[in-house]
This record gives sequence, structure tokens and C-alpha cells, in this order.
Amino acid sequence: MKRKFIAFLNACLLALFLVSCKSNNSADLVVYGKIYTAEGNQIVEAFAVKDGKYVYVGDKAGAEAYIEEGKTEVVDYTGKGLVMPGCGNGHAHYSFGYAIQSVGTVMSRETDVDQFIKEIVPAAVKKAKDAGVNFVFGSGWEMMKFPKDLCYRKLLDEVCSDIPIYFFDEEGHKGIANTILLKKAGIIKEDGTSGKTEVRGGEIVLDADGMPTGYVKEQAGTYVRSFLDNDNLFSVDIAKENMPKIQEQLLSEGYTMYQDGYSSPFFNDSFYQAAQQMDQAGDMHFVLGTAWEMDSWMDVDKTLEKAAATKKYESTHIRTNWLKMFMDGTVESGTGFVDPLYADGHQGIPNWSEEELTDITRKANEKGITMHVHVMGNKGVERIVSAFINGGKDEMRNTLVHVYGVKEADYKRMADHNIYVTSGMLWHHADSALQKELMQILPEGMKDKGYPMKSFFDHGINFSSHSDFPALCGAPDDPFGIMEIVVTGVYHLENAKPWWTEECLTREQALQALTINVARQMFLENERGSVKEGKFADFLLVNKDVLTCPVTEIHEAKPEATYFEGKKVFSM
Repeated sequence: MKRKFIAFLNACLLALFLVSCKSNNSADLVVYGKIYTAEGNQIVEAFAVKDGKYVYVGDKAGAEAYIEEGKTEVVDYTGKGLVMPGCGNGHAHYSFGYAIQSVGTVMSRETDVDQFIKEIVPAAVKKAKDAGVNFVFGSGWEMMKFPKDLCYRKLLDEVCSDIPIYFFDEEGHKGIANTILLKKAGIIKEDGTSGKTEVRGGEIVLDADGMPTGYVKEQAGTYVRSFLDNDNLFSVDIAKENMPKIQEQLLSEGYTMYQDGYSSPFFNDSFYQAAQQMDQAGDMHFVLGTAWEMDSWMDVDKTLEKAAATKKYESTHIRTNWLKMFMDGTVESGTGFVDPLYADGHQGIPNWSEEELTDITRKANEKGITMHVHVMGNKGVERIVSAFINGGKDEMRNTLVHVYGVKEADYKRMADHNIYVTSGMLWHHADSALQKELMQILPEGMKDKGYPMKSFFDHGINFSSHSDFPALCGAPDDPFGIMEIVVTGVYHLENAKPWWTEECLTREQALQALTINVARQMFLENERGSVKEGKFADFLLVNKDVLTCPVTEIHEAKPEATYFEGKKVFSM
């Protein structure tokens, strides 16, 4: 009898042990389908998720061992589209874009000067005064519709001369201001005569008499804008109201990683504080990278100290180790730093000497800060690459942002020194009118070219995608609209021939630029960016198989659901 009892007890213990083993190996979630992992071009059938991380990636049979009835959620997405890692946006301005919507006036890029002065500005002034604020701030005018030779300050003064007005263009590289703001900035003296006529890295447009017209370019624009009442313009409370809206847009489009291109858009730390509070409350469902901006008119050492001080805002999903700078302007608008010169013989606007850039890179990297530098022209690329090599640390992944032109020798230098590129792949297109215009204004060798992409892959350079929202230039913000452009060389709404098809990417390369390469840019590749055991389970259920669907239908793809750390955080 005793032996039977012992045998029975052992059997019970064994059963409990087996149940315990099953429970320990069971997953919270198992997903079946066509799964693009972003680990090379690997496609698998299934994965299992436990405690927010992938614990199994492989075939369907292997995943079945992780299913425990009543505990494991099973999602069978077979035949419904593509399962893939969450995407990343390597440079955008959702912080600024949503701030403009909440504190300023956003106008259509179709608006001309007459409508702007008669309708947009009066409405913006009324909105400001009704709200009891002492400034007007807005954006969206299109440079081709706003002649450079008008005296904008006088036009604005006729509408309102008692509070500052500033409107920047759709690219964010040019602005127009009224007289009272120009006086605050010292551009015009209190007695009405001309004051400061130069701002490093920018241009203050003057009339025939040497008086400022109110039209300011590049860093002159950010300088003038710094004299607005920025702390009241963008407070922590306003930033907190915007954070859920930013997150909703990111997740709905399929982004689970985002590098903010200018996290101090109003020259304060309101966005940092709001993001940290959101994450500490457990409400942040994406990883945020932030960048403090250094403009060419700022004190270098003081600005570097401010950038380093943002480390105090780091939390579970926030990384703060980037410094944003401008090397030049934009090639298309004539302010890129180029070689040879523009067709009319002028040069663009370089903001820094190579020696200065080298010194700033050295100081930033020594503080654990990665350089994140806007550069367009090929001569600007050559200069900043030299600075990264001579002053930087290869392991810091110093990054070029946008990049319109590259000299052939610089590709190898970038690859040899682990220099990264994040580019607006959505700009790899041009409608018929723009193609004609570019042929007339751009330097030789650039007339029929744009933003290189394939060349970075060919040279082994980490190349990631960004949307630069809200500076979309009429192109899409979402990953799959971007993907179609870079695969075809044309935007589906345009009546235009494909643009620079030699630089188009394969579908797999486009997905790599949208996923794992953004993770590498943000130092996240060991924990995110691909479907791999041990990584966080950030993934999308996409309603189309963008690897095999007709190429002209890629832009129609949308996330059916977005998951972050194993939890569904968005669904259609």
C-alpha cells in the first residue's frame, strides 16, 4: 500500500512538473503568416512572444509548442498580407508640426501672396488677439508663389503692426516677418533705419536702399524667430497635449521608432519634459530619439552644454544623445553648398568651416553626443565628412541628414568611418514641372539627379528612411507611400516619368531602410528593428504583401494593427 502511494505521489509530482514546464514555455502571443524579419531577406512562418519579447522565430510547427490553451493568444494572419517589424522614421518634426497646428496658423502651399495678405494674415491676427497672445506664428507658404523681391514687412504691417508676425515656408528654410519683430531682432533699429544686416549661415534680404524687406533665409530665419515669446508660444502643457496626437499618427502609419529632428523647436525643453512625463506614466508606445539644435548664430560651448543636459530626460523609451546642426540649405532652393556652382554662377550658404565642424564634432562625441547634421550639397557633404573623420569617433555613428549630392570619393570615406545617412526617400521623385525647372537652375552633374539611395547600399553605408514631416513637399508620410516612390522613382499622383531610376531600391532594400537601419541609427539594433529572438516584439500586420503585390499598389498598404512590446497599440 505504501509503495502504491509513493508511486501515485511521484506520478502527481511528474504531472505537476510537466504542467509547470508547459506553463514556463508557453507564450503570451503566437503569430502565423508570411513574416518578413528584416534579418537579411529572411521570411518565416511564425513567431512567439512572451513578456513583450520574441521567444521563438521560425516555422509554424515550432511555434505550436508555445501555445497553452486559455493563456496564449493566437493570431493567424496567413494569406492576409505581410507581417513585419515596426518601421522607424529617422528624421521628422512631429514635435514642431503639431505645435504649429496648436499654436499657429498652417496655410495651404497653394496660397498666393494676395490671398495670404487679404485672408490668411488677418485671420491669424484675429485668432491671436482673441486668444490674448502677443504674437502671430504660422507656416506653409510656397517659395515659388512668393516672389523674393517684395517688401513683406510692409505688407504685413498693413495688416498688423503692433504685435510680431512670423511665417516660415513649407520647407522651414525661409521666413517673412513684420517690422516690429525685425526691430526686436535688431534687424531694424528703433529709429527705423537698417540695423543688423548679416546673420551667419543665413541671408537678410535687402531692398535697393539697403533696408530689410522682411524676407529671411536659412539661419537668419531661426535667428529672427528666436525673438518671439517662445516660452509662452510652446509651453510644457501644450507639448503634453500634443504628445498623444503625435503617437497616434506614428502608430497608425506603422512607426514604432522615431528620431525627432529638432526637439527644441521653440528654444526650450518643453517637448523633452512632456515626453518624459508621458513615458513615466506608462503611456508611450514608441521609442523616441531627441536632438537639441545648434544654429550657426549660437554660442557653441553653451549650446553643447544644453544638449548634454538633456540626458536628465532619458527614460525607458527616450534617448537624448543627438545634436542637430545645419551644414547648408537646400539644393533645390539655391542655398545648398555645391560644386560646381549653380547655373547662374552663385554659391549656396555654408554655415560652418571645416575646422569649426571638426572641433564641434570632437566636443560632442566626447560628451557622448552623436552629430545629426542637415546637409544637401555635395561640397557640404565633403566638408562634414572630413569633420566627422578628423574630429569624431567612428562608434558614435555620426549622421548626415537628407543628402542631395555626394562626390564619388566620399562614399568610401563614409563607409570606412561608419558615417550614417538618413534620407527623405519620399523626395526621390519630381513632377514634370519640377523636372524642367531643375534642369535650368541646378549645377552641372545634378540637373537630372536627386537624392541618391542605391549607392549607399552599394558602398555598405547604413542608409535609413525619414519623412521630415511636416516638410513633405507634397509627398506621403507613411512608410508604404515612401516605399513605392523609392522602388518606382515616381509618386503615384504625379503625371511624370520615373526619376533617376539608377538609384531606385529593391523592395527588400526599402524595407531594410525603413526598419533595421533606423534601429541602427538610433543604437537600437540589439533590441528592436527586426523579428529576432530576444528582441522586443514591435511589429505590424500589414493589409498587403508589399513584397509581391503590383508595384503601383504598394502605397495602398496600411497597418491593420501595430504592436509595441507584444501589445496591440493600434488597429484599424
